[in-house]
Amino acid sequence: MIVGLVIACEVAFWVLLAAGLAFRYALRMPRTGLALLLCEPLLEVVLFVATAIDLRNGAQPDWRHGLAAVYIGFTVGLGHSTIKWVDARVAHRFAGGPPPVRPPKYGTARAVHEWKVAGRWILAAVVALALLQGAVWYVGDADGTDSLRMWQERMLWLIGINVLIAGCYTVFPKRAPQGADDREPAGRR
Repeated sequence: MIVGLVIACEVAFWVLLAAGLAFRYALRMPRTGLALLLCEPLLEVVLFVATAIDLRNGAQPDWRHGLAAVYIGFTVGLGHSTIKWVDARVAHRFAGGPPPVRPPKYGTARAVHEWKVAGRWILAAVVALALLQGAVWYVGDADGTDSLRMWQERMLWLIGINVLIAGCYTVFPKRAPQGADDREPAGRR
């Protein structure tokens, strides 16, 4: 049941995103589009409540409950930036908006960008870690929480990898060739 709900939440995320942008740009109803986009967090609330009820009803915690916590964490950490990314491209393509700006390619600006990206992933992992730890405490059974602990280890690895990537851009910045523009509009290809 939990895996099906995670899949349903992911599908609903993209359906709400598409509907919100369609109302915003194609139908010229920006308030309705915004209302649909603001419904996105309700999906995570439904998933959180369903997972808590499943555990309360005596379900043995397993990888499915961990997956639900990780999905919620990723949506919290990356959902807003995903919506902004898609919105900028739809606005440019269908509503005459400015071309999206590509991330910087070189130097300190690139390092700052990579730390911002890492920050979003770290936030996602920290939210997932907190939810997983809450589930461990909620269940209270040290023997039955191995799968939740496994997900926590994966989130710690995710944090480490993102810090390593951003750190590499900081310690070893890529230098711009002579006369190169650091930021270019992401034009149509």
